[in-house]
Amino acid sequence: MKKRIFNILKGTFLVSDDAFKNWRIIIFISVLAIVMIASSHSADKKVHDIARLTNEVKEMRSAFVDGRSRLMRLKMESAVVIKMKARGLQPSVIPPKKIMVKSQH
Repeated sequence: MKKRIFNILKGTFLVSDDAFKNWRIIIFISVLAIVMIASSHSADKKVHDIARLTNEVKEMRSAFVDGRSRLMRLKMESAVVIKMKARGLQPSVIPPKKIMVKSQH
């Protein structure tokens, strides 16, 4: 048992007669480890991208709500009356009349 541990530590299993089998396994495990690390980095990158896009969506949604509320305030009749007074226009004192058209069939 002690001799096996020393052989592993010295690396004699890599240069012995049947070392080709050992090298194949080592290379296969190394390739699997590289693939696993690359997959992990890819998953982390996607998580960061999702977090960034979520923040962008929240910012755009708040900007949309802010713009919509400003538009509602600008469309109010009182706001329009104030802006038109600055241009010299006033609301009509005479109420509008409905025009009825009779069809001639």
